[in-house]
Amino acid sequence: MKRILEKQHYVVVGSHSGVKLCHWLGQKLLKGRSCYKENFYGIQSHRCLQMTPAVFHCTQMCLFCWRFQGLSELALGDEDDPVEILDGCIEGQRKLITGYKGDDRCSAEMWDEANHPNQVAISLSGEPTLYSRLGEFIAECHKRGMTTFVVSNGSQPDVLEHLDPLPTQLYVTVAAPNPEIYGRLCVPLIPDGWERLMRTLEILPSLDTRTVIRHTLVDGWNLGWEKEYAGLDAIASPMFIEPKGYVFVGYSRERMTIDNMPKQEKVLEFSKRLGAEVGYDILAQQPESRVVLLGKNKSDMEIK
Repeated sequence: MKRILEKQHYVVVGSHSGVKLCHWLGQKLLKGRSCYKENFYGIQSHRCLQMTPAVFHCTQMCLFCWRFQGLSELALGDEDDPVEILDGCIEGQRKLITGYKGDDRCSAEMWDEANHPNQVAISLSGEPTLYSRLGEFIAECHKRGMTTFVVSNGSQPDVLEHLDPLPTQLYVTVAAPNPEIYGRLCVPLIPDGWERLMRTLEILPSLDTRTVIRHTLVDGWNLGWEKEYAGLDAIASPMFIEPKGYVFVGYSRERMTIDNMPKQEKVLEFSKRLGAEVGYDILAQQPESRVVLLGKNKSDMEIK
């Protein structure tokens, strides 16, 4: 598994973590183009550390996932120290961006900033809540002045309910409008995955942090059902909703076709219908990422 990931330009850190350059980090360094997280929330793309403390581990085998799933595990076993994981991921990212320094399109100032990330996207692959010391890891990030985004599939509600500290922003992916589609598309490795996701949605309003529901939309699978999604979103009452189109990349190409990747027009139309159901407005969109941001207050977007 480690050899497979390293061929895909991951740096495996310790026994269960990993870091990989985001496409948009390179775009920012060479072309000045930003990812949607910068455009929506003010995160600097070239200073974002995309990592995971559970690179081999997940509770689902989603058909739209870009990662290799042949050796997925549920238990991490002996867990690495949070400080060592963060240090290892920063060092790994520095190695991965070394080559940009010699490119005339990359400014020396921006390259230096990229060597000192100030945002940690705990979202690369796997399910981060399987790492029992996730709260300690987040605390270490915050201690260093770094903001944190956690992306979860919602299968570990007890972890999220008691996570301390909470991340700067918590994403929960809701990629199905009902249990039947959830079972076929998200392929849970646990028997009560849907019930756990529902429990996560129920506790989300009680969590004192910025919350986002992400609807990963796969054409021909889960695109539509706006009323059903709206019912789930009403339970979660998130600050934002991100309808985001599936992208035909990585190992998902063995399970999907390019026709499953919705165009921005379809994502936007879905977003309009969903927004009307839940009473959220379209605050922003980024066609290059096939994503739309729904919310109630544009002033809430940028992280202060």
